[in-house]
Amino acid sequence: MVFGKGTRLLTGAVAVVCVVILGSSSPGDGLFAPSQPLDPVKDVVPNRVMTWNMCNPCKESNVDRAAEIAKYAPQVIGLQEACARDVERIREYLESLHGLVYHVEYGTVLRNWNRCGGVPWSPGGYGQAILSAAPMTDRVDVEYPDGGSEDRGYMAVTTKIDGRSVRVFNTHLAQRQQPEVRARQVRVLAPVVARYDRAVVVGDFNAVPDTPELAPLWKLATDTDPECRPALVGDCEVTTDWQSKFDYVFLRGITALRHEVRLSEISDHHLLHTDLDIG
Repeated sequence: MVFGKGTRLLTGAVAVVCVVILGSSSPGDGLFAPSQPLDPVKDVVPNRVMTWNMCNPCKESNVDRAAEIAKYAPQVIGLQEACARDVERIREYLESLHGLVYHVEYGTVLRNWNRCGGVPWSPGGYGQAILSAAPMTDRVDVEYPDGGSEDRGYMAVTTKIDGRSVRVFNTHLAQRQQPEVRARQVRVLAPVVARYDRAVVVGDFNAVPDTPELAPLWKLATDTDPECRPALVGDCEVTTDWQSKFDYVFLRGITALRHEVRLSEISDHHLLHTDLDIG
């Protein structure tokens, strides 16, 4: 058969579109994702907060990430190392596959094509994100003056946990080999937390409890793990694959009822969730 030039051009254009569509999806995302709920529709746990470093650029399916979160159905979720496009897909899967509906706010600190894809002239946003079953207000997004080897920052929102208004912070501090940088970052974060009588501070702090840089936060708040204090570092549950406690849910003016650290096979950080008595 003989095709004209116009037919060949149309065929080529269709092929390019297919490559773009398929190339923009993570494994398990997009066209081949299940269209029916995998679990019965369920409600969030209204007093539960979770923190999770998703391990980006770990090439995991956002369907699997959503399923990990849905196991615990927290009211509020703080995510670190989060690409905005991944978070949006996770949010869609939480609703379509698990019946969990969340609002979202982003704390983007950089735009990076290698990490988050996108077109070269508009790379995807990367940083923190907060998902909340209740609406969020008064969002702030702050980049630390010194991020260390990579831009870092914190975000904060006001939302409701167990029906009570709470200020929620989400941060990711500089890498573990950079304690001086983390100390400067905490000196930015701690005074802002101190303004609130009731606050939750979640994140990947890249530091074990007895490191000097975390001292300003320990003066303001306690970790959800009752055995985890600077003087009791040996009793802390580890939250990473390298057997360190790096992930925290700091509580100010709030009491923890129970907490759980759950190993995740799709990240080098474990999931940490806690149920709170807001008072």
